[in-house]
Amino acid sequence: MAMFRGALFQAEGGTWIFVTVPEELAPPVTAGWGRTPVLATVNGKTWPTSVWRDHGARTLLAVPRKIRGDLGPGDEVDVAITLR
Repeated sequence: MAMFRGALFQAEGGTWIFVTVPEELAPPVTAGWGRTPVLATVNGKTWPTSVWRDHGARTLLAVPRKIRGDLGPGDEVDVAITLR
């Protein structure tokens, strides 16, 4: 399990909200399109999802509204990810 604290950000020109997984904690790519299936926990809320590499080689976790509630860009969250 990888645990870290990170700031939420909004994708440029989009509506999705993400947190960047620190490179040293990023799991290897195991599926198509640079994805890796994980079990993610943000601020105590857990759900099955995937992280993926963006074009800049960052590993990103999308954090849906049902998980983040009223939090948005710039807010810090506690994150744990486990490979599925």
